[in-house]
Amino acid sequence: MTKIGIIVASDRASSGVYEDLSGKAIIEVLGEFISSEWEYVYEVIPDTQEEIEKSLIAMCDTYGCDLVVTTGGTGPAPRDVTPEATEAVCHKMMPGFGELMRNTSLKYVPTAILSRQTAGIRGRSLIVNLPGKPKSIRECLEAVFPAIPYCIDLIGGSYIEGNPEKINVFRPKSS
Repeated sequence: MTKIGIIVASDRASSGVYEDLSGKAIIEVLGEFISSEWEYVYEVIPDTQEEIEKSLIAMCDTYGCDLVVTTGGTGPAPRDVTPEATEAVCHKMMPGFGELMRNTSLKYVPTAILSRQTAGIRGRSLIVNLPGKPKSIRECLEAVFPAIPYCIDLIGGSYIEGNPEKINVFRPKSS
């Protein structure tokens, strides 16, 4: 069974100031896109690089997540450190994910150029940083998800089947 980690980096949501909607949006979208069995580990944590790194490492190394998706902390503000935490824990960076997400978001808002989303690989886990707004989460996942299952195949993770009624997952014919 596929295991997916969901990390919400938000000082206010982690302290109960407001309800997290971003993590729930990720669960909803992935529930539509994935037809094979999957389960998730979900955390809402403060926006500190140390907390984000610790959570990313636990999701990959302790929980054995095939995919770890973060939301929050990808902008230019001083507390936005999710990309730095991701780079610190990954063995390989996958910059194409961030490039595609920014390109996709630019169709909707000119401030997408301020986003610093990235992706990387830690062991057999793919980590993808998403933006914080539920609408943007859906748009970005629609853009990058078609490549995620094959990427996870290549790094030795579990086999993820896409729901062809919602998303077209790409795998080369030789896979």
